[in-house]
Amino acid sequence: MRLYRCVPFVAATLLAGALGWPTPATATAVGERHCPGQEHVHVPGAAFQQSACLPDLTTSGLAGTPHTDMADQAGLTARGTRTPAGVPGIQIDGYFPDSSRFNTTHGWRHDAQFVIRLPDRWNGGLVVTGAPGTRRQYATDTAISDQVLALGYAYAATDKGNNGADFYRDGKRPGDAVAEWNTRTTQLTRAARKAVAQRYGDVPRRTYMTGISNGGYLTRWQLENRPELYDGGVDWEGALWTADGPNLLTSLPTAVARTLGSARDEDLYSVGFARGSEFLWPYHEQTYWGVTQKIYRAEFDPAYDPGCPGRSAGTTPEQILAPCASDATYDYASRPAPVRRAVARVALTGRIGRPLITLHGDLDALLPKAADSDVYARMIDASGRGPLHRYFTITGGTHVDGLYDTHPDRLRPILPCYRSAFDALVAWVEQGTRPPADRTVGRPANGDVLHSCALSTPAAPAAR
Repeated sequence: MRLYRCVPFVAATLLAGALGWPTPATATAVGERHCPGQEHVHVPGAAFQQSACLPDLTTSGLAGTPHTDMADQAGLTARGTRTPAGVPGIQIDGYFPDSSRFNTTHGWRHDAQFVIRLPDRWNGGLVVTGAPGTRRQYATDTAISDQVLALGYAYAATDKGNNGADFYRDGKRPGDAVAEWNTRTTQLTRAARKAVAQRYGDVPRRTYMTGISNGGYLTRWQLENRPELYDGGVDWEGALWTADGPNLLTSLPTAVARTLGSARDEDLYSVGFARGSEFLWPYHEQTYWGVTQKIYRAEFDPAYDPGCPGRSAGTTPEQILAPCASDATYDYASRPAPVRRAVARVALTGRIGRPLITLHGDLDALLPKAADSDVYARMIDASGRGPLHRYFTITGGTHVDGLYDTHPDRLRPILPCYRSAFDALVAWVEQGTRPPADRTVGRPANGDVLHSCALSTPAAPAAR
């Protein structure tokens, strides 16, 4: 069954210019009326969809409505971040057939949910992403959707097919839940390309894959395994999975051990955590390290401690965030071969088939870059795909931009650098303009870390 619903059009003012944002100057109007052809857009393969004709597809217009979820975006962007507004068009929400029920958005209690946004003024492109962490399909609305819509791109995002702290319960064998993330991303990309063609009368001229954290992992995997679907991607601190390590399960046990008092600071440095990031560790002890280790270990190695987390990571925030004591001594290298085979099903190789730009903060205290993007960059080089890759380390960047609000004297948001990287990717793909060489990106000369980032700005040498 499909339900189509149209919200009456209210004239919207394009504010991008007033806010100093780029406007889709090269976009062309595809009709003289608002949301033309809405009733003809059917998402291939969707079990359910509903369509709305909206005066503004950005969070400025959607906040407080069922068309986004501001709570699920919490912490990903810094307060004071400027975002564009006034992009009218069609929003399609729905889901593909799926047997799991973790996502309760819209009261559907159905996974494989997606959102597709089709602006009235289209530049011929499509941007696809998947939710970071264990979040859902609206998580990157402020961080990614607003900007690309203002530039004229169609936009599509997936909840990855399972979400929340109990995602590891999905599937029948270890690794199934994460493997589904890749399948759902491919599924949405193919469906969104066809939906775009129905709306505008032509397939996308360019399709870009991008994402944050787990969404960055999806970007890497798609460009390695489905390069024919994309023209390039931007990977914002993607998670690294390799069968023999490093991966989350080789660094986080040491962090859990420190939380529980059985590891020293030096032990964290030895598995990749950066010197200078210590001021972030107390927050990560309370919020990230314990829950992340236990739910991913339950996904790939459920036999290690069947009683923790067990059938659920918890029913209260305290239970969910608490570490399993057994994880303080978890040793991935000594685990049985089936564990590595489970990780191998979703592992990365570095064999990207399209241009990729990677960004990683040097103070990331969840996915330390020394055990993640530094390694992935070497994997790409070793596979002979180095010319397709650029890697930028962001001085003062950490895993979530929201922590800038707590530590504005020590951190900087990565989002402005991400926007610069996306522009650089487009210029690389469409104009043949190669991005700057790999480098550590310094703070902007004007001091405005909330809104400025030039990838060509090298970091100042460390004081002697």
